Amino acid sequence: EIDEINILNASIKGMSICLQHLKPIPDLALIDGNRFKPIEGIPHQCIVKGDRLFQSIAAASILAKTYRDDFMKHLHEEFSHYNWQQNKGYPTAAHRKAIEQFGACRYHRQSFTLLPPQLKLNIE
Repeated sequence: EIDEINILNASIKGMSICLQHLKPIPDLALIDGNRFKPIEGIPHQCIVKGDRLFQSIAAASILAKTYRDDFMKHLHEEFSHYNWQQNKGYPTAAHRKAIEQFGACRYHRQSFTLLPPQLKLNIE
């Protein structure tokens, strides 16, 4: 999804889907950031650095991070050579080396720069 519509639109889409399934419908959705697409019947307010200002946004951020960390541990069970259990998907030197050795898998974001461009020497 991120590779198809970019990370911002994928995040907004994910938030929208979750908000539309909440019961009861929230009186106001606090959005950490400066962009969101309105949802009919659910007012929202974008708040830059909202996790520093509102405990509810900070709590949601912590829950999202711990969920992602757990997901990365699960991926590590299937693809241990990327060491996702430790790096949580961040491009450490060891992770980049594993991509060089084993290639990318379906969980790598293809629209991201997985490896730095190779240096070329032009000799004329």
